[in-house]
Formats: sequence, C-alpha cells, structure tokens
Amino acid sequence: MNLFRLEGKVQHYAWGGHNYIPELLGIAPSNQPSAEYWMGAHPSAPSTVTTASGQLPLNELIGQDPANITGPAVWERFKELPFLFKILDVKDMLSIQVHPTKSEAEKGFARENAEGIPLSAPNRNYKDDNHKPEIMVALSEFYLLHGFLPHEQLLEVLKTVPEFTSLVSIYEKEGYYGLYKNVMEMPQSLVNILLRPLTDRLILPYKANKLSKTDPGFWAARAVLNDPNSREKLDRGIFSIYFFNIMQVQPGDAVFQDAGIPHAYLEGQNVELMANSDNVLRGGLTPKHVDVPELLKHTRFEGVHPNIIKGDVSADGLERIYPSPAPDFEVSKIDLTAGQVYKHTAKAAEILIVMKGNATIKGEDTLALQKGQCAFTAYGATYEISTDSGAELFKATAGI
Repeated sequence: MNLFRLEGKVQHYAWGGHNYIPELLGIAPSNQPSAEYWMGAHPSAPSTVTTASGQLPLNELIGQDPANITGPAVWERFKELPFLFKILDVKDMLSIQVHPTKSEAEKGFARENAEGIPLSAPNRNYKDDNHKPEIMVALSEFYLLHGFLPHEQLLEVLKTVPEFTSLVSIYEKEGYYGLYKNVMEMPQSLVNILLRPLTDRLILPYKANKLSKTDPGFWAARAVLNDPNSREKLDRGIFSIYFFNIMQVQPGDAVFQDAGIPHAYLEGQNVELMANSDNVLRGGLTPKHVDVPELLKHTRFEGVHPNIIKGDVSADGLERIYPSPAPDFEVSKIDLTAGQVYKHTAKAAEILIVMKGNATIKGEDTLALQKGQCAFTAYGATYEISTDSGAELFKATAGI
C-alpha cells in the first residue's frame, strides 16, 4: 500500500479556540481549548494511519521501510519525515518566540540532555535536535507579529510613544540588540513603571472598539485584560508588540518564518507547515517557561520588511504552491470544482487534508474523504483526486 487514511492529534493548548477544529473534524467540542491539529510523525504526538493489518502510528509505519515510504532522497538527507503539518485556531495571543538553527538546536538538545533535564520538564528549551523554520497559510483574516520593525519605523515608535522616549538613546547607541536586551532584562518594577501608564490609557478605547487590530495598542490592551497577573506584574512581551511588525494576512496568503525571526501569532486560523520539531524559545506573553538569555542568543537583531507569499499556480491551474527556502517542507493548496481531476505522482511522502467539500483520492487504493479527513501517500504513489461537489485541500510534502 502507498495510500493510507490518516488521523491526526488535537493539542489542547490554553490559547486555542473551542469550536473551529472540532467543527473541521466533525467531532464534539472538548471542555479544553482545541488549539492545534497535528499531522505528522513527531514522536510526541504521531498521527495514526490505517493499514491492511490495522491502525499504526505513522512513525512506526515509516520505520518499516523508511527510504521507500519517505523517499530515498528525503531519507538520505533527514533520516525522518522532515515536516510537521498543523491546523491552528488562535483565539488568544501566543508567546513571543524564536526558533533555533539546526546546529544550535543540536547543541542545545545535547546540553540539556547532559544536564539531566527531562524532556517533559517545563523549563526544558530543546525538545529535539532540529531547527524549526515554518510557513503559514491563512484560513481566515490572520494577525501576527513578525520580526523587528525597520529602523526608521522603530525609531518613530520610540520617539512618539511617551513611555518609550527614554529608550531612544539606547537604541541609537546600541541598536536592536541593545534595545531588546535592555527591556527583556529590565527589573520588573521598572517594566511596570514604563508600561502601566501606556496600558492604562489603552483599556477604555479597546473596550469601546476604537482601536484597530493593526494598532499595537489593541494587542497591548488585550494582553493586559487577558492576563490575571497584570495588576501586579505587566508582561514585558508588550514591548515586543510595539517593536515588531504587525502583519494582517488574508485567506490564501502565506508567511515564512526562518530561524531567529522573533514572532507571535495573535488571532485567526491557519495551516502551518514546519520542520519536524517542537523547539521554542519564549520571550513573553505566556505563562510558559521564558529564557531570556537563550532567546537573545538566537534572535536575529535586524529590521524585517514583511513578505506576503501569494504562491505559484501550477500549469493545470488546480494547485497553488507556496515556495520557501526550507528543504524540509513544501505546502500547496488544491482547489477543485465538480468534474476537475488533479493528477499527481508523489516525489516524497505527502499528507493531505480536505478543508472544504469532499474528495475521492484514487491510486492503488481509493479513499473517500470528507471535510477534515486526511490521507498519507508514500513516495512514488500515483493518484488522482476528484470531487462531485467541489473541494479545497492542503498538501504537505518535503521541499527537496
């Protein structure tokens, strides 16, 4: 067999919504938030595939014949399924975060292993030895923080927000690194003194719906109102809301985030594809472990001009491929109307999910998939996708 039905795993993180992912999957909502739906072979939450002999974790299926399932070139380079595919429902802001490079992840993972820190420990930074570049495609209007503002824009923020004017000289003398190090290592009492007047004057206009979601004040006010500890301790992640680009991304548009680019998802639903890793270095807007020295060590301190990726449409007009520099993965969107047929031979292992409508995938076997259902195809699988009423699918595969 080279075509399998696949079931992913729902992750119940506190920032997630309650309804979007259950509705997509056709399951009852949980008492817990449903934040992410994982499709892949990451050992912490591998998907399940249905084989002729029963259900099997995807990482075990791959282990039976790795090169022929993932693809010879993929296995030679990565020695695993190199990507992790997700659907995200972001109701509350995620943490300010940075992902390490491959070499730094290997060193950090080995160091924490040698220190005897359990993989499940809350103060663990490195869950594996891999980097985590990622690309997201918006499923709704989506907002995120992405990289530092370009120089002139950041200087304008520091000069025009009254609470930040004392930081101008630091930025002019020490640049992005000096500025960010200063606010991230600032005593909590000074954080409160600087941010309290700012956030206090934002609450009323926020509650009156007078702040735009492209205004950092909107997210700063929301951060305070959603944080039960904000009366005693203001989150220093609020500085990042003002120092980073706020991106507004429309459905079908994509954003790539490489190692070292600080970012945070703010609101919306998306498809996310990343290297097969769970390494996150956090810097605020979270109750989880924050490690400022480690964050500073891996952040790229430079202005970023955000880039919206529109994707490249295939010759048959049925597939939109979103390019990225990461060899680990490639994501595409397949749109079919009744009567159209998508024909393809997999150059590496693939995972497909139906986001709208229904689709029939016909190869050596035939799978009828409804909205929210998934398939896994092994390397070399030749198949056709058709629909009797229209379908939108997303496909993940390796980028090499």
